[in-house]
Amino acid sequence: MTVASASWAQQAPQSRFADANGLRMHYLVAGQGDPVILLHGYAETSHMWLPLMKELSKNHLVIAPDLRGFGETAVTESGYTKKAMAQDVHALATTLKLGKARVVGHDIGLMVAYAYAAQYPADVDRIALMDAFLPGVGNWKDVWLLRDLWHFHFYGKTPLALVAGRERTYFEHFWNDFAADPNHSIPEADRRFYAKTYGQPGRMAAGFEVFRAFQQDAIDFEQMAKTPLPMPMLVLTGEKASGNTLIEQARLAAPNVEGVIIKGSGHWLMEEATDQVVPKLVKFLND
Repeated sequence: MTVASASWAQQAPQSRFADANGLRMHYLVAGQGDPVILLHGYAETSHMWLPLMKELSKNHLVIAPDLRGFGETAVTESGYTKKAMAQDVHALATTLKLGKARVVGHDIGLMVAYAYAAQYPADVDRIALMDAFLPGVGNWKDVWLLRDLWHFHFYGKTPLALVAGRERTYFEHFWNDFAADPNHSIPEADRRFYAKTYGQPGRMAAGFEVFRAFQQDAIDFEQMAKTPLPMPMLVLTGEKASGNTLIEQARLAAPNVEGVIIKGSGHWLMEEATDQVVPKLVKFLND
């Protein structure tokens, strides 16, 4: 083991739980300093952030929660609007006495991050959004209906029965088809980890509820976007995924937006373009 890897092993993220907003929430924590909150997306959990946490924890206290119903955080029947999920995260931040934080979100997590900043702007120093879209902002339905209409409406009794025991088969669609190259997407060990995690009781139902909530999210976000976000924003998108779309949406919701398209990457920015994405995020969050 090298000195660097030994140091990381000593400081590796700890797995913890806290009660927040009436919810038993699981989170990873590492480092010291100004706080950064990392919010994962669909088909993943807080586990996705480990490479970024390794770098950020050199200068920051880094918190990566599992969102409501995901990973090891409690499953509930309701509460899956991104506005409500952001309230969960803010309650966790309050419990942990984080104060003003920097917030990063990918996929569903970017929606939660935006809702967090819109509801609690005084508690957000800067925000980074990574590849998906903002329901209700601009011409969002062209994105929502463009490609995978089926999975946005894939919830309820029959979809749950079809996916039970076949979670990996279902997620392979996202991991492969949303990547620029399915052979350079989510690593095999992570695929096994996520499939097992989502195979736990209630987890797929919770994930489906995230999609069911999109229409309410659109109503909430349309209202939120009427008040521009005051903090700096970085938007990272995959050239083979959301491209300019999310950047254009973000500029409708905030005046200070730096948009970067990651060349050659699909949706899974952390895994497909780690060497490009991690330094950009570290630089932005360290400023």
